[in-house]
Amino acid sequence: MDINKDLWELSRIIFSYPAIDNHAHAFLREEYKDAYPLEGLISEAQGNGPLLRDSVHTLACYRATNQLAKLFGLGPNADWEAVKAHRSSISYEQLCKTCMEPTNIQCILIDDGLGGADKDKMYDYKWHDRVTHSPTKRIVRVEVVAEEHLKRAMDKQIAESNVTPGDLFKSFVREFSVALKASAVDPEVVGFKSIACYRTGLDVSTSQDPSAIERAVMTLLLVYVSKHDLRLADKPINDFIVNMTMRIAAECGKPVQFHTGLGDNDITLNLSSPAHLQPLIKAYPNTKVVLLHSSYPYTQEAGYLTAVYENVFLDFGEVFPFVSPDGQREILRQVLELAPTNKIMWSTDGHFWPESYYLGTLQARQALFEVLESSIRKWELTLPQAVGIVKRAFFENANRIYNLGLEPRVQ
Repeated sequence: MDINKDLWELSRIIFSYPAIDNHAHAFLREEYKDAYPLEGLISEAQGNGPLLRDSVHTLACYRATNQLAKLFGLGPNADWEAVKAHRSSISYEQLCKTCMEPTNIQCILIDDGLGGADKDKMYDYKWHDRVTHSPTKRIVRVEVVAEEHLKRAMDKQIAESNVTPGDLFKSFVREFSVALKASAVDPEVVGFKSIACYRTGLDVSTSQDPSAIERAVMTLLLVYVSKHDLRLADKPINDFIVNMTMRIAAECGKPVQFHTGLGDNDITLNLSSPAHLQPLIKAYPNTKVVLLHSSYPYTQEAGYLTAVYENVFLDFGEVFPFVSPDGQREILRQVLELAPTNKIMWSTDGHFWPESYYLGTLQARQALFEVLESSIRKWELTLPQAVGIVKRAFFENANRIYNLGLEPRVQ
């Protein structure tokens, strides 16, 4: 066996094989391309200090600077500010083309619930068809849908001067159920997503207390009347929403993605471990559960759940480019410690900036090559086995799990 020849072939396949990005978000519209600090590319930190001052001194930023400088044809000594200046000097169309063409992303599954009040600053999910070969599909963020329908139910009762928490909740449940079932049969929707991790934590109860839910509804109503705004972050209601989603997802066969692990400081870190989801996973064995973001720093817990529960799948994304190169390789090693390779999927968690898609793709391919290369050199993997892992992780698994029916467009 010529190991160098095998490694060259592995490299060729890893860096050219088409990919399905199983979790991402929309680009900013051209007129808003500078609406948020570009430092959000390389850090989940919030605020001018941690984000603008501190994040540029991370290994993640240094690496991203070098890779983007090379992509943009800047000199070897270009710094972060030079990268930012260059992107501002070229047309948005050129920026998108420069970043997306090298990725060979064939299809993107977009959670279009990101943005809140700024959602209008982002393109519609179908706009992204122009940067891929296969049609973009939607992932429905259920808490956003729930908020929309609860607001409508509240507005109706307030207008009628007939506010009763019990009837309000029944009306909400009815309308929310209709909305979820409509998404379940919509061919443009390939899955659901919950951000319970951000709102109340992943320790989701599988039993509901009607009196607790009614009290929570009343509290939310009082807040809504006083602030004219609604954010679902009350555990009885959030848990109810997740359970209803799990039931309907089982009926239609569409996966439910869960944000796990890595996120901004809105999460409670110790409640972001996927281990908290174990009772929910067991309660809904016919619902496909996708653990997002490598569950970092709880990757081993996620790998365990993926290994022992038939309905659990593990996404390795977002850590590219937020984590250092050594950290990325270690995360991938932890993913592969236990998780069956027919149950792992890649994503960029790309959002706002086309550069996030570029970095998320390039760094993931590099990390996977380096991890598999090491195993081949140790005679732990053959080339055909390594190639099989690559094809499953980047394309075949997502194609099967989300029932996309695509054929890889191999260049």
